[in-house]
Amino acid sequence: MDPILAGLSTSLPQAKSVEQLTRPLLDMLGSVTGLESTYLTSIDLKADVQHVRFARNVGDLQIPEGLSVPWSDTLCRRALEEGRMCTSDVSQCWPDSDAARQLGIQTYVSAPVRTDEGMLLGTLCAASAQQHQIAPQAESVLKLFSNVIANFLERELLMEQLHAANVRLMSYALTDTLTGLPNRRALYEELERLEKRALREGGSVLVGVIDLDGFKGINDTYGHQQGDVFLQEVSRRLAGTLRTSDMLGRIGGDEFVLIGPGPAIERGNTGPGGEALRGEAEDAARSLEERAMAATIGRYQLGDAVVPYEGASVGVVAVDPRGLDAEAAVRLADARMYEVKRARKGARTIH
Repeated sequence: MDPILAGLSTSLPQAKSVEQLTRPLLDMLGSVTGLESTYLTSIDLKADVQHVRFARNVGDLQIPEGLSVPWSDTLCRRALEEGRMCTSDVSQCWPDSDAARQLGIQTYVSAPVRTDEGMLLGTLCAASAQQHQIAPQAESVLKLFSNVIANFLERELLMEQLHAANVRLMSYALTDTLTGLPNRRALYEELERLEKRALREGGSVLVGVIDLDGFKGINDTYGHQQGDVFLQEVSRRLAGTLRTSDMLGRIGGDEFVLIGPGPAIERGNTGPGGEALRGEAEDAARSLEERAMAATIGRYQLGDAVVPYEGASVGVVAVDPRGLDAEAAVRLADARMYEVKRARKGARTIH
């Protein structure tokens, strides 16, 4: 047993992956059992599949890596159900196994690979096309190795779960929970990235602020739950009008911000805040402004009621990124939005 422990003490600290851990163990297992094939499997009980992950073959019997067989036909399942670790006469012990017959297995020994809670992850096996007697020491080594692999796999599963949890937490941190849109933090981070890109490429950044006129009245009339439905539907309609390079987000209440790359601003065509006043960049801002406003106009199903909506006030500016931070860019768009809002109020008053 001492050489086995020495081998473990060498391979365990160096293993950075399941494969790096398993390969040396399969070699040692082959030496201890005297069997020409040793292999690690994974088991998907829902799909009824056993899959050979890693295999070592040094004789006539070949257990191919990547082999998948029905779990219900495997020697491993039969051994687990019968509480039998090994047999030197597979054809006599389990004559109904098509997989064993096709592979030519005569001697077989295996141990389950389980988590601490008992969940079956796979099996660690050794097999031969010849009849061999399996020594008690070989069974002990097999159990030891299966526990070592189980602990490593369980740690790997835990790391995967932690990574997935971190991804979800990051998503929550950057997402508005009601609409699923990016939140203020995500928007401002993307706006800063767009500004840096515009500086490199000589372009502008389109920044828009959207305010849902009459939203308080919808909340008061139909209730907050239907107000949330309205916000979600507005979000969906707005998102449908944007380019793939644009981003729409909700920064709170009934206020949304949209951003995206814009054309270069011609020299001398900027206002005091750095916004485009004429030219292609200003035309792009007006076009986006009109598309976003038009997207919000229409009828909305709120509970049993179908509510007509005259549209949001939208202000979009194309800004020169030089010397302009994200907050200042949004303030320019907000000022433009209020210009639009006043003009719309004035138009309604005249009519």
